[in-house]
Amino acid sequence: MEYKNITNFDDLIELEHGKLGTESRNEYEERAQMFIVSEMLKEARREANLTQEELAVRAGTKKSYISKVENAKGNIQLSTLIRIFEKGLNRKIGLTFL
Repeated sequence: MEYKNITNFDDLIELEHGKLGTESRNEYEERAQMFIVSEMLKEARREANLTQEELAVRAGTKKSYISKVENAKGNIQLSTLIRIFEKGLNRKIGLTFL
């Protein structure tokens, strides 16, 4: 890949993952969003001083599911994510659609 004409982050992402709307870019964006969610969950759980097992019990799910989400592995349903944050961590989730 040719990097010498790259002047900003958006250009770099486009070079490495394709233009917006392409399959490769969509896959990259999805993985990036999952990583962000996983980091937010880890941070919130640690701030609440909970283990994955304790959070799972509070949220009505399994420790293995919490682990998968925290490691950005697999898909997560929005309803489950909301339940984890609201019931398990006593936090609200806000969504923004662009």
